[in-house]
Amino acid sequence: MSRAPLGCLAATIVLMLTAASAAPSADTPPERDGTASVWLGRKAAELQVLDKINARHGTLSVPVGQQAHYGSLTIDVRNCVVRPANQPAEAAAFLTVTDANNEGVAFQGWMIAGQPALSMLQHPVFDLRVLGCTP
Repeated sequence: MSRAPLGCLAATIVLMLTAASAAPSADTPPERDGTASVWLGRKAAELQVLDKINARHGTLSVPVGQQAHYGSLTIDVRNCVVRPANQPAEAAAFLTVTDANNEGVAFQGWMIAGQPALSMLQHPVFDLRVLGCTP
């Protein structure tokens, strides 16, 4: 069994931690495979929100640069992008979510429609996911 040198392994861990700790940017859409990605900007994000306590759900269309409110959540959509038609369909939105009942930001970053578990709002009452982007 061949093993990577310890220095190489340590360098890989440092790179992973650095990437994970970097603040997400609304200007740089997510890259899942490490290659240069092409994303097309859209004007609004389609979001699905679920109140887990009351089993109430809704769909929100939020223009980029604006906010929407659902229960105690304030959802700020800073960017919404899709893949071009010649690539596999995918949508992602950069969101900042705050809760009026708690101080601070509940979520900030990219949510990818096709992989909701990759980056998700962790909240005891609400669930939020991106459905897509509209022109």
